Amino acid sequence: MTAQRPSPAGKTRACPHCKATILESASVCPACRHYLRFDASAQPAVSPSVPAFRVEGVIRNPEEVRQWEYAVVVSIRNDAGEELKRQVVSVGALEPLEQRMFSVSVEVFGATSISAATAPSVAAPTLATTRR
Repeated sequence: MTAQRPSPAGKTRACPHCKATILESASVCPACRHYLRFDASAQPAVSPSVPAFRVEGVIRNPEEVRQWEYAVVVSIRNDAGEELKRQVVSVGALEPLEQRMFSVSVEVFGATSISAATAPSVAAPTLATTRR
């Protein structure tokens, strides 16, 4: 049996269970939560995650007759404000007086393809929020 080579940071693959695009280094799929490696001697390919950002909210349709429709859109921007990725995650409808709860989180992982001797020290992620 060959040892698993560390993959470059940010390299992706498809989850064999749900087909979501995930990090190649993931031991567990963040979408379907299936285990991807069963070798007991294998070391996790990434360090424990750091919860960098989490937002939870509820929307409620206060109307008694009319349905509402919604779209959950995720947008990722770089430091210059340029949109890197925009994706519709889900769409749906709310019946009169119905509600939905949403949770969005971002977790960061320390990639192991960079040796500890050459890796710069990393401070805890900072959270910047803007309201529009």
